Amino acid sequence: MSDDYWDRYRTAARACERTVFWHQPTRPAQVLAELAAEAERRDLWFDQYAERGAVELLEEQLVEIFGTGGAAFFPSGTMAQQAALRVWCDRAGVRRVAMPDLAHPLVHELDGPRLLHGLEVIHLTTGRTLSTAERLAAVPGRLGAVLVELPLRDAGCALPTWEELTALSAAARERGVALHVDGARIWEAQPFWDRPFTDIAALADSMYVSFYKGLGGLAGAALVGPSDFLDEARQWRKRMGGTIFRMTPEAISGLVGLREHLPRMAECLAWARALADGLASRGLTPHPTPPHTPTFEVWAPGDAATVNDRLLAFMEREGLQLTGPWSAADEPGRVRTELVVATPALAHDPDTVAGWVADVVGG
Repeated sequence: MSDDYWDRYRTAARACERTVFWHQPTRPAQVLAELAAEAERRDLWFDQYAERGAVELLEEQLVEIFGTGGAAFFPSGTMAQQAALRVWCDRAGVRRVAMPDLAHPLVHELDGPRLLHGLEVIHLTTGRTLSTAERLAAVPGRLGAVLVELPLRDAGCALPTWEELTALSAAARERGVALHVDGARIWEAQPFWDRPFTDIAALADSMYVSFYKGLGGLAGAALVGPSDFLDEARQWRKRMGGTIFRMTPEAISGLVGLREHLPRMAECLAWARALADGLASRGLTPHPTPPHTPTFEVWAPGDAATVNDRLLAFMEREGLQLTGPWSAADEPGRVRTELVVATPALAHDPDTVAGWVADVVGG
């Protein structure tokens, strides 16, 4: 995608007053005013170096949700996950970590775990294959940690079954290796299993969660897990520059997301599946089918440049942000995009939206 197209797309998106996918676009002044009103309503003071105030309140809510020994707020998921892996590897005395080759730390973080912490990454899976006990058994030698991404975003936000996940957890514990969950989208994954968050967290030794994806927060992440693990993770947070003087706005936005968006995740998944049915009936290919989470991929015949020109024309004509830009798929003559169903989508009829998307793709 050229820089020129991205500039045109952002201009068109900012002019839209409504959206279907992702979260409603808002200006900074509006967002900050809403956070100020929330702080006043709760009578919140600033946190200081990630202690007290909104940060402490957010961590307490996470402990209640996941039933873990504690929670620690981080400015970014990248930092949180590196801290978690470093703690587990230091404890084990082994720098080898198994994770999918599509895992976020490998695909999107410039090789940070290896360059900053000297970790040796072993591929637990390759491509769109999901992590299972059998895949772990095929990895030889000692491991400091196993990272599993739930859902695996670059595989269409696909998830293992509950039985596969419990078997993987049991296999890791039998092997004596820590199982860390990249749960950036665990909020969106929970309806797929229809299990309490406490049951999900109980299968892992630690978990990272994000506040700006499904919950629509400004930024920020957290680790949940045993108290002694978090004590060590906080030390790495400080060493890596993550104990920022104040993180109150990010923490407040996380609190708002837990209240406003988390209760509607099951609705978002049902809407996404209805949308996927409408897309399939019009010749497009959702993946996975049915979607495992409210975020999924859609593939279709077409040329990316042509489809993206039609997408811009739709947005400019309707004042409605539809999908993100489309890119060329691996197969010649096909295009793909990722659809992120959040609460704004619930205001629309999924079959009508499927028709809009099909028209943009097919002309």
